[in-house]
Amino acid sequence: MKAVKLADWFLRLARRLLYLWVRTSVFPAKMQELPLDPMKPVCYVLQDRHFSNLLVLFEESRRAGLPRAEASLDSGGQRQPRSFFFLNRDRRLAVSERDAPRHSALLANLIGTTIADPQFDVQLLPVVILWGRSPGKQDSIIKALFSETWRPPGAWRQLLAIVLHGRQVLVRYNPPISLRDLVQGGLDEEQARRKLSRVLRVHFRRQREMAIGPDLSHRNTQVDAVLAGERVRAAITREAATHALSPEEARARAASFAREIASDYSHGAIRALELFLSWLWKRLYDGIETHNFAALTRIAPGQEIIYVPCHRSHIDYLLLSYLIRRNGLTPPHIAAGANLNLPIVGSLLRRCGAFFLRRSFKGEPLYAAVFDEYLHLMLARGFPLEYFIEGGRSRSGRMLMPKAGILGMSVHSFIREHSRPLLFVPVYVGYEKLLEGHSYVRELAGKAKQRESLWGLLKSMRTIKREFGKVHVSLGEPLALANFLDAQHAGWRDQAGDCPSPWSRAASRHAAAELARRINAAAVLNPVNLIALTLLATPRRSADELALQRMIAHYQALFSEASYAPTSIACKLDANEVVAYAERLAVVERFADPLGDLIRVSDKQAPLLAYFRNNVLHLFALPAVIACLLSHNRRLDGARVAQAVSGIYALLRAELFLRWSPAELPAASEAVIRVLIGRGLLLRSEVSGSLAAPEPISQEFAELHLLGESIRPMLERHFLTLALLEQQGSGRLTRQALEESCHRLGQRLTLLYVVNSPEFAEKVSFSAFIAALIEAEFLCEDEGGFMHFDHRLMTPLADAELLLSAEASQTIRRMAGAGVTEAGAESLSVAS
Repeated sequence: MKAVKLADWFLRLARRLLYLWVRTSVFPAKMQELPLDPMKPVCYVLQDRHFSNLLVLFEESRRAGLPRAEASLDSGGQRQPRSFFFLNRDRRLAVSERDAPRHSALLANLIGTTIADPQFDVQLLPVVILWGRSPGKQDSIIKALFSETWRPPGAWRQLLAIVLHGRQVLVRYNPPISLRDLVQGGLDEEQARRKLSRVLRVHFRRQREMAIGPDLSHRNTQVDAVLAGERVRAAITREAATHALSPEEARARAASFAREIASDYSHGAIRALELFLSWLWKRLYDGIETHNFAALTRIAPGQEIIYVPCHRSHIDYLLLSYLIRRNGLTPPHIAAGANLNLPIVGSLLRRCGAFFLRRSFKGEPLYAAVFDEYLHLMLARGFPLEYFIEGGRSRSGRMLMPKAGILGMSVHSFIREHSRPLLFVPVYVGYEKLLEGHSYVRELAGKAKQRESLWGLLKSMRTIKREFGKVHVSLGEPLALANFLDAQHAGWRDQAGDCPSPWSRAASRHAAAELARRINAAAVLNPVNLIALTLLATPRRSADELALQRMIAHYQALFSEASYAPTSIACKLDANEVVAYAERLAVVERFADPLGDLIRVSDKQAPLLAYFRNNVLHLFALPAVIACLLSHNRRLDGARVAQAVSGIYALLRAELFLRWSPAELPAASEAVIRVLIGRGLLLRSEVSGSLAAPEPISQEFAELHLLGESIRPMLERHFLTLALLEQQGSGRLTRQALEESCHRLGQRLTLLYVVNSPEFAEKVSFSAFIAALIEAEFLCEDEGGFMHFDHRLMTPLADAELLLSAEASQTIRRMAGAGVTEAGAESLSVAS
């Protein structure tokens, strides 16, 4: 008796101490609205075992004039010591999982009594207690981060919830459930317990969903489903046989992979991130401009959406998720590299919807099967996704050669189960300054990539006081996968079981290239792009202010009058405003001169500006090729111009992901030529139709030459590669040797001449071009790795030489010839 009084005293003291801080909102406000029968006993039901929740229930039941939750309960002549139980049992105190109780002892007694005594009934009163408002209504990052979630909180998290949300506790009494009604139908005790538990779980789930949103946590709801997949079970069996593991050990290995991959979506974390990013964007940028988002809100309902952005910065995925949420759509689950699964940061990203994947699945068939099944499960259940088909961030500013890895898995998943339409949404992200800009330049110069770390992330926060201009996010033309597959392989719906297969792999590669073209077609032309295009083409990265404005006006006229694509977005500023804008961002500097101010790019800024030129180089590739062709040859027959443009375009299209097909190229070229003629940069003979450049001493000729200079570094890189192949001959160089030779000769050219393209000698750039030649079937690789080609490759070589100055082509041919012996020796070494 003394122990009971001591316990009562302790509970009263704990309740009073808690309510020095806690303030509650109780629903319903009037207890008369609860249909309680005063003649029947009441038993309260709480979802999770927490002492704080119990104290709140004790106090609120007393204040509401309801039967006291801490009082004893009369159950058919038996006195139960309390009038409450927890639905979810605490298994942590059990010796083993098998020993843990599945149901409350009080619940079992009440069910047994109800079945045994037809006159007995008890009213089960579910009580929902939530600490804090809905995550979406929080206005504090910390409060949102520690708001109510679907995961049962531990002791420390519950303590934080009391501290942070104690002034906003929601207590909701729900309509009572008659235990007598539930056990009708001749159920035995075990069946009745299962039925009641199911009813209560559904009830609590609906109440929590109404308050904090649906449960999207894969860790809670989908890891088991992944392991239950037929393909994963088969992979587990193979893993056990291959590595001499027991089935339980192999399954545990698969489960660890699933937990390593799976996201842990939390509405509170998403809201906390939204609040933090709202603050960050204001500190970091002048503004964020979105384009074509209205179309997405119209097409998204009923569709499975996969966002496919270009990858320029770590800001990309934060920015896109933020904008999608701000536009009233569900933020996507994002595929993130395992290198970002850092302490603390990785956990936060996971709760914001990130799921992690390794860079390579090689040697881990079980991991590949688990990831494939996880991706399929998300697609089948309609979760929006986001991933980067380039694989990594572009260090050069151009769209990288897409990888068909996760995209291929998505295509195969859709072929396997296509009950829900799947829509790829290409996204272009354009910056005016980059947080990682200086690190990109260092990496292009040959320094090792800096590994991501928590310390590196914290150090980078120092840059938030800098000025980074605006960010532009533009949605491209969506790609409906079903229609795309119909065009690629008409009978794909009947071959769902035969996947992956050669045709589906080819379809994935074609889809990747098409999405890259659509991302580029959604490009936004900003002031920094225009400054980079114009000033980097000049010999000393300087220009008279009026001349600079004229060049900017030429680019803007080409953009508007010979538009690259309907989804491309123009710069709204005029030439004078563009220069002033670049000055404000400290991208350029003004040099006063008596004959007129000069605008120049500093040596420090030039490599960074090359990045922003490359962002939009594809928009002006065709005008630049035509300008380069005429400025170096002065006069050409119209047919020869068309032939040369066609030959060069075949090389450029694969590397820059240009949108026009060969059949569309003549019309696109003619539109460009008309603009150049209209602006006095080209002349056309009315008699012969031949094209000519203006007089060499004219300002227009100088401007035509500068327009062509923007594409010259890329043409020189192409010519260097083709010249090496020609000098060595078909079947004499391995792919690796060709890449190494191009890289070394590119570095030598950079040392000998001024090249305003930090990526000019980058091995990745040559690798991408060689891959484009293979994709376009100009090159083929035999089993030994040697590269073969025929006469078709010589036509682009001749056309490329036509676009370069005599000095440039002679220098490259001389260097290619000098590098042949070394390249050939290396290829033999590699082969052996």
